[in-house]
Amino acid sequence: MTQLSTTEADTHRAHPDHRSEQRPHGTADGARPLSRALRWLGLSAAAVVFLYPFVWLLSASVKPSQDVFDNVLVPHVWQWQNYSAIWAAVPLLTWVGNSVAVTLAAAVSVTVSSALVAFGFAYFRFPGRNALFAVVIGTMMLPAAVTMVPQYLVWNWLHLASSQVPLWAPNLFGSAFYIFLLRQFFLGLPRELFEAARVDGASYWALFWRIAVPLCRPALVVTFIFEVQASWTDLVRPLIYLRNPELYTVPRGLKAVLDQFGAGGELRWEIVCAASVVVTVPMIIAFLVCQRHFTEGVATTGNKG
Repeated sequence: MTQLSTTEADTHRAHPDHRSEQRPHGTADGARPLSRALRWLGLSAAAVVFLYPFVWLLSASVKPSQDVFDNVLVPHVWQWQNYSAIWAAVPLLTWVGNSVAVTLAAAVSVTVSSALVAFGFAYFRFPGRNALFAVVIGTMMLPAAVTMVPQYLVWNWLHLASSQVPLWAPNLFGSAFYIFLLRQFFLGLPRELFEAARVDGASYWALFWRIAVPLCRPALVVTFIFEVQASWTDLVRPLIYLRNPELYTVPRGLKAVLDQFGAGGELRWEIVCAASVVVTVPMIIAFLVCQRHFTEGVATTGNKG
């Protein structure tokens, strides 16, 4: 027994524990908690910076008129009737419904059309493909003001200039940015999958719908979310096309609320803040619901790019 113990001791001295070799004396173990604390501190500071405007808006929306700009986050007097006042003053629910309809139509149409065009550029080989794709990307360089008047003339000729159709129908022709984004995803898919499906008799539509779309779902979700945010907050086109208050979207309605209760109006800024909270909450809820898909799509975009 004594000889065995001596042998084990010699073996331990000859082959020390690898864990002791991996943890040399130094500051590595001590620096890790410090680094983690600094990271959390930085994230917390960034969260405060980004959340403060919305918290201020929430606070201002329940204050009396004279206390709106006092920069105190906890109101001295809570005036919840500001929300009932805005609901009674304007058809806010109608505007929210209009925005939901227009936003869904715009997001679905641009996602489908851009995916179809992007798949065509990624899969098919034809003369002039790169030049045509360069032209599509080049349209991103055009300012929106350049095409604003021609588009209005077209919709006016179609007798649709006073409707909600111009707010979403242009998305039926795709978006250069989304086409570029989705094309990069489609190019990352193994071409052997499509060739094997073609040998099995699959049509081009089957290649797109049964293979490309399921494999690129994160990119499609990102495209959809981006367009939802862009359409929900769009003010320029509703200002140009919408005349009837019953057709107003949320941004156009907020402009009407600002004209009525803000500068040049009744100077009831608490009503403006309450309306802003009502129309901001749906986007926050949508982001929270789609957060997992959004982060997955952004992360996959970085890998595919």
